[in-house]
Amino acid sequence: MAPTTRQLGLGPGTLAALGYELPAPGAGYTVTVRGLVLMCSIGIRRREREQRQRVRISVDLIATAAASFPGDDRRRVINYEKVVAAIREIARSGHIDLCEGFAERISAACFADTRVERVRVWVEKLDVFSDAEGVGAMLERTRPLSGASDRSP
Repeated sequence: MAPTTRQLGLGPGTLAALGYELPAPGAGYTVTVRGLVLMCSIGIRRREREQRQRVRISVDLIATAAASFPGDDRRRVINYEKVVAAIREIARSGHIDLCEGFAERISAACFADTRVERVRVWVEKLDVFSDAEGVGAMLERTRPLSGASDRSP
Protein backbone atom coordinates (compact mmCIF):
# COMPACT_ATOMS: atom_id res chain seq x y z
CA MET A 1 0.00 0.00 0.00
CA ALA A 2 1.37 3.45 -0.92
CA PRO A 3 2.15 5.77 2.01
CA THR A 4 0.00 8.79 2.76
CA THR A 5 1.33 12.35 2.85
CA ARG A 6 1.05 12.17 6.64
CA GLN A 7 3.22 9.04 6.71
CA LEU A 8 5.73 10.91 4.56
CA GLY A 9 5.72 13.80 7.04
CA LEU A 10 4.08 16.23 4.61
CA GLY A 11 0.98 18.33 5.08
CA PRO A 12 -2.15 17.87 2.97
CA GLY A 13 -1.69 19.06 -0.59
CA THR A 14 2.08 19.55 -0.30
CA LEU A 15 2.93 16.84 -2.81
CA ALA A 16 0.27 18.03 -5.22
CA ALA A 17 1.58 21.58 -4.94
CA LEU A 18 5.02 20.26 -5.88
CA GLY A 19 3.53 18.49 -8.90
CA TYR A 20 4.19 15.06 -7.45
CA GLU A 21 1.74 12.21 -7.12
CA LEU A 22 2.14 9.18 -4.92
CA PRO A 23 2.65 5.96 -6.86
CA ALA A 24 -0.54 4.25 -7.90
CA PRO A 25 -1.17 0.74 -6.64
CA GLY A 26 0.96 -1.59 -8.73
CA ALA A 27 3.51 1.11 -9.56
CA GLY A 28 6.97 -0.27 -10.17
CA TYR A 29 10.43 0.21 -8.73
CA THR A 30 13.54 -0.86 -10.64
CA VAL A 31 17.19 -0.67 -9.60
CA THR A 32 19.75 -0.64 -12.39
CA VAL A 33 23.43 -1.36 -12.84
CA ARG A 34 24.55 -0.12 -16.26
CA GLY A 35 27.72 -0.87 -18.16
CA LEU A 36 29.85 -2.48 -15.45
CA VAL A 37 33.06 -3.46 -17.28
CA LEU A 38 35.18 -6.25 -15.79
CA MET A 39 37.99 -8.49 -16.91
CA CYS A 40 36.72 -12.05 -16.99
CA SER A 41 37.75 -15.52 -18.11
CA ILE A 42 34.83 -16.32 -20.39
CA GLY A 43 34.32 -18.17 -23.65
CA ILE A 44 34.70 -21.58 -25.26
CA ARG A 45 37.65 -20.84 -27.56
CA ARG A 46 41.19 -21.74 -26.50
CA ARG A 47 42.37 -18.12 -26.51
CA GLU A 48 39.38 -17.15 -24.35
CA ARG A 49 40.35 -19.81 -21.82
CA GLU A 50 43.95 -18.58 -21.79
CA GLN A 51 43.37 -14.83 -21.64
CA ARG A 52 40.81 -12.79 -19.73
CA GLN A 53 38.73 -10.32 -21.73
CA ARG A 54 36.59 -7.27 -21.16
CA VAL A 55 32.95 -7.99 -20.38
CA ARG A 56 30.17 -5.42 -19.89
CA ILE A 57 27.32 -6.30 -17.55
CA SER A 58 24.03 -4.50 -17.06
CA VAL A 59 21.23 -5.53 -14.71
CA ASP A 60 17.66 -4.41 -14.05
CA LEU A 61 16.23 -5.58 -10.72
CA ILE A 62 12.44 -5.17 -10.64
CA ALA A 63 10.99 -5.04 -7.13
CA THR A 64 8.02 -6.99 -5.82
CA ALA A 65 4.77 -5.07 -5.38
CA ALA A 66 5.33 -5.01 -1.61
CA ALA A 67 8.72 -3.32 -2.12
CA SER A 68 7.65 -0.96 -4.90
CA PHE A 69 7.86 2.28 -2.90
CA PRO A 70 10.99 2.46 -0.72
CA GLY A 71 10.89 6.26 -0.45
CA ASP A 72 13.97 7.70 1.25
CA ASP A 73 14.37 4.77 3.63
CA ARG A 74 17.73 3.28 2.66
CA ARG A 75 16.94 0.11 4.60
CA ARG A 76 14.10 -0.60 2.16
CA VAL A 77 15.96 -0.11 -1.13
CA ILE A 78 17.54 -2.84 -3.23
CA ASN A 79 21.25 -2.25 -2.64
CA TYR A 80 23.10 -1.94 -5.96
CA GLU A 81 26.46 -2.05 -4.15
CA LYS A 82 25.69 -5.61 -3.06
CA VAL A 83 24.63 -6.49 -6.60
CA VAL A 84 27.91 -5.15 -8.04
CA ALA A 85 29.93 -7.00 -5.38
CA ALA A 86 28.13 -10.26 -6.27
CA ILE A 87 28.81 -9.75 -9.99
CA ARG A 88 32.51 -9.09 -9.30
CA GLU A 89 32.72 -12.23 -7.17
CA ILE A 90 31.14 -14.36 -9.91
CA ALA A 91 33.54 -12.88 -12.50
CA ARG A 92 36.62 -13.75 -10.44
CA SER A 93 35.39 -17.17 -9.28
CA GLY A 94 36.81 -19.03 -12.28
CA HIS A 95 36.30 -19.64 -15.97
CA ILE A 96 32.78 -19.27 -17.39
CA ASP A 97 32.02 -20.91 -20.74
CA LEU A 98 29.10 -18.79 -21.99
CA CYS A 99 27.63 -15.33 -21.51
CA GLU A 100 24.32 -17.09 -20.86
CA GLY A 101 25.82 -18.99 -17.94
CA PHE A 102 27.29 -15.82 -16.47
CA ALA A 103 23.91 -14.09 -16.80
CA GLU A 104 22.13 -17.02 -15.15
CA ARG A 105 24.52 -16.93 -12.17
CA ILE A 106 23.99 -13.17 -11.82
CA SER A 107 20.21 -13.71 -11.91
CA ALA A 108 20.43 -16.27 -9.12
CA ALA A 109 22.53 -13.89 -7.00
CA CYS A 110 19.97 -11.10 -7.49
CA PHE A 111 17.16 -13.33 -6.24
CA ALA A 112 18.96 -13.67 -2.90
CA ASP A 113 17.25 -10.35 -2.11
CA THR A 114 13.62 -11.27 -1.45
CA ARG A 115 12.45 -7.84 -2.68
CA VAL A 116 13.49 -8.71 -6.24
CA GLU A 117 10.69 -10.19 -8.33
CA ARG A 118 12.26 -10.06 -11.81
CA VAL A 119 15.71 -9.48 -13.27
CA ARG A 120 17.07 -8.65 -16.69
CA VAL A 121 20.78 -9.32 -17.17
CA TRP A 122 22.93 -8.37 -20.16
CA VAL A 123 26.42 -9.87 -20.53
CA GLU A 124 28.51 -8.72 -23.50
CA LYS A 125 32.05 -9.61 -24.56
CA LEU A 126 33.51 -6.35 -25.88
CA ASP A 127 36.53 -7.40 -27.91
CA VAL A 128 35.27 -10.27 -30.10
CA PHE A 129 34.61 -8.27 -33.29
CA SER A 130 36.34 -4.99 -34.12
CA ASP A 131 33.23 -3.74 -35.92
CA ALA A 132 30.76 -4.56 -33.12
CA GLU A 133 30.45 -2.79 -29.78
CA GLY A 134 29.76 -6.10 -28.07
CA VAL A 135 28.28 -9.58 -28.43
CA GLY A 136 26.56 -11.63 -25.78
CA ALA A 137 23.24 -12.52 -24.25
CA MET A 138 20.34 -11.00 -22.31
CA LEU A 139 18.27 -13.10 -19.93
CA GLU A 140 15.07 -12.17 -18.18
CA ARG A 141 13.98 -14.23 -15.20
CA THR A 142 11.11 -14.14 -12.71
CA ARG A 143 11.60 -15.25 -9.12
CA PRO A 144 11.01 -18.96 -8.67
CA LEU A 145 7.85 -19.74 -6.71
CA SER A 146 9.73 -21.59 -3.98
CA GLY A 147 13.18 -21.71 -2.48
CA ALA A 148 13.61 -17.95 -2.06
CA SER A 149 16.43 -16.96 0.25
CA ASP A 150 16.30 -14.31 2.97
CA ARG A 151 19.80 -13.03 2.21
CA SER A 152 20.69 -9.99 0.14
CA PRO A 153 23.25 -10.35 -2.69
